[in-house]
Amino acid sequence: MARMVPETHDEILVAAARRFAATGYRGTSLQDIAREVGCSKAAVLYHFANKEAILTELMAPAIGVLQALDERIRAQRGAAAQQVAAEGFVDLAVRFRREIALLRGEFPELLQQPAFAHIQRISERLVDALAGHPQRPSARITALVLLAGISETCGEFADVGDEELRDALLALARRALEPVD
Repeated sequence: MARMVPETHDEILVAAARRFAATGYRGTSLQDIAREVGCSKAAVLYHFANKEAILTELMAPAIGVLQALDERIRAQRGAAAQQVAAEGFVDLAVRFRREIALLRGEFPELLQQPAFAHIQRISERLVDALAGHPQRPSARITALVLLAGISETCGEFADVGDEELRDALLALARRALEPVD
């Protein structure tokens, strides 16, 4: 028999993460999450204002690390900023590969939501730092492809150890990025 109220806030988060991974953020309803937990939609809404609030909480640790990376990048210039950006983003992507996988294919749309609007500005600074030469289209294209590729790769290679994945991604980044003068 289904329970009427979820035992914990965390139980809803776990169920939501499973549903988002299986059917995507857009493809998951609050009712789907409630069904996964074994409670009513009202019980889910008791713990979270809406589906965006669930996603925001799931992504909060990764966003916190991204904001810290942004601060470290802004404290650097040139080659140092490029190195901090590459290493920091690879570390973030490897560490939070499960969370990144939840957003696969939906990231641009999610950036339009108010809770994630600041991520767009951080992403732009990250691209500038990686490009090293933000005025050169080829450098920006490389930076964008590298960011997308790193994110996608981390989701695809969940069975590869963190150090092996990190080393491979950093080697790729070093080969792909134009050196900064």
